[in-house]
Amino acid sequence: MLDYTHDTTLVLASLAVALMAGFTGLSLTRGASTLPMGRRKLAVVMAAISLGGGIWSMHFVAMLGLQLPIPFYYDALTTLISALMAVLMTGVALLAVHFGTRTRMRIILAGVIVGLGIPAMHYTGMSGMQLCRPVYNVAGVAGALLVSVCLSVLAFMITYARRERQNILLGTVGFGLAVFAVHFIAMAGTGFVAQDGIPASGPVISNSALAFGVTLAVFLISGAFLLTGVTFLPAPATTPPAPDALPHPQPVSAGAVKVPYEKDGRTYFVDATEIAAIRAEGHYTLLYVGEQKLFCPWAIAAAESRMPPDEFMRTHRSYLVNRRHVTGFERKKDTGICYFDSVPSLGKVPVSRARLATVREGLGL
Repeated sequence: MLDYTHDTTLVLASLAVALMAGFTGLSLTRGASTLPMGRRKLAVVMAAISLGGGIWSMHFVAMLGLQLPIPFYYDALTTLISALMAVLMTGVALLAVHFGTRTRMRIILAGVIVGLGIPAMHYTGMSGMQLCRPVYNVAGVAGALLVSVCLSVLAFMITYARRERQNILLGTVGFGLAVFAVHFIAMAGTGFVAQDGIPASGPVISNSALAFGVTLAVFLISGAFLLTGVTFLPAPATTPPAPDALPHPQPVSAGAVKVPYEKDGRTYFVDATEIAAIRAEGHYTLLYVGEQKLFCPWAIAAAESRMPPDEFMRTHRSYLVNRRHVTGFERKKDTGICYFDSVPSLGKVPVSRARLATVREGLGL
């Protein structure tokens, strides 16, 4: 067996790549289930490329840090297959949760698929090594599979419990740790032996060529991460105009306001009186109407400015509720909860500490 070490800088860089890819992919699918079919497919494809490409990039960033006493290179075809495998398996997982009814079992299934895809990509990529051969032990393979499935299921359960910012951030950590842990648990159970005169099955990739390809992939992931991060952050509050500059609007009833929503490529309208609550979803919003969740192109700030203030009130930075549909209120220390027992699609809405007094006043408490 050959002695080997890892470059610490590249080990840390591989973890950063896994976290950036996880955040980008999970953020791109936020609100995807409410999008028209064409845009939903595009969002899922982009997320699959981000997640799968991140799994592959993390693996080979770490492999660039592998230091062996002999030179080695990679079979190009096997390396490409490992990348496609990661993208396809994450794509299948995302299809399971974004097309059809999202259930607990579908979320677990998606986590299992990704959990199997990570070690499958790892061992496929390792099999492409030339001039030295990886040798695995059963404990290393079993440990990598177990950790990968458990962490991936946990990441999906957290991410899809509620599609809020904190869920995506925690899910990102779970995904990043799954990819990172699988690689190094598997490597801990792997040895290397030298091979002489073993031809590759196709074109080969040297470490320098691989470094160029991986750097390009990481550059694209970093760019996508930055762009996604900009849209993920809440929009800064705008300074309202001076009171003297404000016009004196005429009272508007909720029945006079028509709120647009999109479905199957068409735009429809619903009376504001029928809307129980409006939830921020990135630069868009979701309308809760009876048993339905409708995708609205308005941002939460635009919705708040157009809804009648005597009927709609802000309970949280992400929620605007119609007090006519509120059936109960519960105080939780310095926060609260508004209940909507007659709205199956909603159930309850959080009330933030900063808005607790206003909400209680609006409910007559």
